[in-house]
Amino acid sequence: MGILAWIVLGLIAGAIAKAIMPGKDPGGIIVTMLIGIVGAFLGGFLGNMIAGTGLNGFSLWSILLAVVGAMLLLWIYRMTTRRRV
Repeated sequence: MGILAWIVLGLIAGAIAKAIMPGKDPGGIIVTMLIGIVGAFLGGFLGNMIAGTGLNGFSLWSILLAVVGAMLLLWIYRMTTRRRV
């Protein structure tokens, strides 16, 4: 899978993850897109470690892995950047 395809898949995964986990994020749309791209890499890595298959093109499995990775990263980002009262 080429780097451009990873980026596009990451952007799609970031948008889906943001739709599933709505809320106000510090950083806006740019940070959400970057989280989606890195989340796609993370999802592919975790899928390869757990199931033996990572991101292989634009299949349902690849999109699911990328979305799960983006959601995990978005949750971690929210926990580390939220304000303590």
